[in-house]
Amino acid sequence: MAPCFSLNISSMLLFSVFVSSIMAASAGSFYQDFDLTWGDHRAKILDGEKLLTLSLDKASGSGFQSKKEYLFGKIDMQLKLVSGNSAGTVTAYYLSSQGPTHDEIDFEFLGNLSGDPYILHTNVFTQGKGNREQQFYLWFDPTENFHTYSIIWNLQNIIFLVDNIPIREFKNQESIGVPFPKSQPMRIYSSLWNADDWATRGGLVKIDWSKAPFTASYRNFNAAACLWSHGSSSCASKFTSPVSNIAWQNQGLDAKSRRKLQWVQKNYMIYNYCSDMKRFPGGLPLECRH
Repeated sequence: MAPCFSLNISSMLLFSVFVSSIMAASAGSFYQDFDLTWGDHRAKILDGEKLLTLSLDKASGSGFQSKKEYLFGKIDMQLKLVSGNSAGTVTAYYLSSQGPTHDEIDFEFLGNLSGDPYILHTNVFTQGKGNREQQFYLWFDPTENFHTYSIIWNLQNIIFLVDNIPIREFKNQESIGVPFPKSQPMRIYSSLWNADDWATRGGLVKIDWSKAPFTASYRNFNAAACLWSHGSSSCASKFTSPVSNIAWQNQGLDAKSRRKLQWVQKNYMIYNYCSDMKRFPGGLPLECRH
């Protein structure tokens, strides 16, 4: 029995180390997890380091980025967007690597006139190439309360979720020649900035600076993710371990989740690059044909 007991202890220790490496990225405080990168006093950490706010005025916007890099994981953040007349503003919240062949997974919230809905703009870049936009209205007012915006990123797919409801799926289709983000670690970024040359009605509606400063708020960040450091991942070789059953690693859409995705895309999607024949006269991108 002793060897069996020893093996169980070893397995428990391995599992403990694995969980520690995964959860090392989980939320502690905004000061612990993020750097305020630009905008001076317009980016603030408040409420015992549990709240972060970004502001935009006529002089400047503001932004932050994660201290750590990740290669696969489930990233959650609660946001409350700019209220009132937010036309011309964009609140961007995304994952990105660096360089001309960077990978990127985007949430961008395009402001609008009071009473008009926000537009949630999503995109996926692989090897420096984007042009994979899908846009949605939301089924709630994102300025009244905090809502959770999540990205699941694993070897099989990328899933965008709002309050745990999937709105978009980008599958790994390398088998048909579509690049998939899987080798470049990414940081988390967010910014609030002036995009009134395109954000609202194609740039027809400009920012009303009399309503400045514009402020977006963030809380309850959580990253159950693989940390990248010194050229290696905290999850290296653990994907094949029998104890590495962290849910997000293999998470896809089950039948219930797929019904939710279809509900969102039927009722709230307002643009899908895979349906834009005028934009791709030579044929839709490969991933749109399968």
